[in-house]
Amino acid sequence: MALKLEEANRIIAGAIAKAGELNIRISVAVCDAGGRLVAFQRMDNAIWASAYGSQGKAVASAAFARPSGELSERANHPTPAGIAAAEGGHMIMGQGAVPIVRNDVIEGACGVGGGTAQQDEDCARHGVGKL
Repeated sequence: MALKLEEANRIIAGAIAKAGELNIRISVAVCDAGGRLVAFQRMDNAIWASAYGSQGKAVASAAFARPSGELSERANHPTPAGIAAAEGGHMIMGQGAVPIVRNDVIEGACGVGGGTAQQDEDCARHGVGKL
């Protein structure tokens, strides 16, 4: 089953709700299993760079089917770095995104930027939990 727009928007709403609890301003990106953007929102007054961070982390999480923070240590190793380069350099292998998995199938990922690395991941997890 492919990720639907309504589901992506529900994930985003959950991530933004968590950001409100944490009193931070974020950008949230939800991509499909191929790393292509399904939905995106940037909260008022979120830093502009968070738009890029959220999308890059989501792409990395979807590509490797794991939280993007788990990729940090391997980001400079030849294989992940080569994949990121071949993909076009859009991946960010830093904490803040989690995969969307249903029935053991990767359907995409939610990436967040704008808070600390842990806050970003907490918001992404909260959002994905809304599925």
